[in-house]
Amino acid sequence: MGSTGVFLVLVLGLAALVAVAVIIRRFRAAHARALETVASGSQVAHLSCGPVEYADVGEGPVLLSIHGAGGGFDHGLSFAADLMGDGFRVIAPSRFGYLRTGVPDTADAPDGGVAAQADAHAALLDHLGLGPVLVMGLSAGARSAAALAVRHPHKVRALVLLVPALDAPHSPVAVDPTGGSRMVFAVVQAGGDFFWWMIKALGPAMLIRFVGVRPALLDQAGEGERARVMGIAASVAPVSVRAAGIRLDSACPPPMLPLERITVPTLIVSARDDLFNTLPAAEVAAARIPGARLVVYDTGGHLLVGRAGETRAIVRAFLAEAGL
Repeated sequence: MGSTGVFLVLVLGLAALVAVAVIIRRFRAAHARALETVASGSQVAHLSCGPVEYADVGEGPVLLSIHGAGGGFDHGLSFAADLMGDGFRVIAPSRFGYLRTGVPDTADAPDGGVAAQADAHAALLDHLGLGPVLVMGLSAGARSAAALAVRHPHKVRALVLLVPALDAPHSPVAVDPTGGSRMVFAVVQAGGDFFWWMIKALGPAMLIRFVGVRPALLDQAGEGERARVMGIAASVAPVSVRAAGIRLDSACPPPMLPLERITVPTLIVSARDDLFNTLPAAEVAAARIPGARLVVYDTGGHLLVGRAGETRAIVRAFLAEAGL
């Protein structure tokens, strides 16, 4: 190899090193911002089941906002604001394995710890001197929300289940089966912060499908909705402090809860094009919960894209009809 070839190799090698250094610096900055975001705005209650992180924000009727898979107290706050509206005092716990909430031994159960998580919700309300309250459960959070209404009915005034990841034996809830979604799921289960960041930067369409939304639907949405969905996908970071909860949520199928024992007013919302296939579970729950109201959108995906305002209006009408 001549001197020109050696020089070219050196230049290319140096350029590669610089590129790697830039990538690492950008990842570290993004990771630090993500950690900073979840390091404030919450507190920890030391309960009999262990530490439970929660946020307590706002004034008005108390809303217990229970987040879905990949979430934490921050997701509980943001989804309450997006889909329930303002005017509530929002109590948003981080479920088992998310952020600063531990995974107690009672979570190692055939139901994936759903009953124990419901008991933890009740214990948190006792700790705060609250109850009965309005309860919202989103996606996988609908499991412990419904279990709370079954196990501690005196703690629940009304129940709102949004895109609920509940039991539907004939057509179960599942992660989008495409290869990209499976890869992203493996990354979040492993708590791979760097790989999550790279996917977000290089393959945003995979993240959109992973959160249960068809990219074509998002392409048709307004700028505000696109920003909301991408913000939700980004807020799964840092996945390393949510991975234990994600693994717990996915370790067992949704439990077969005795939903017919729920006696409080119940609203259930889903969408036909939800890539997590929550509609069959929503239909089963609506058939089993006495007097439950079911609202089904033709489009919206798992994050109810373009349906936030409509959902808020439906929730307000439901509460008004229930005298709440």
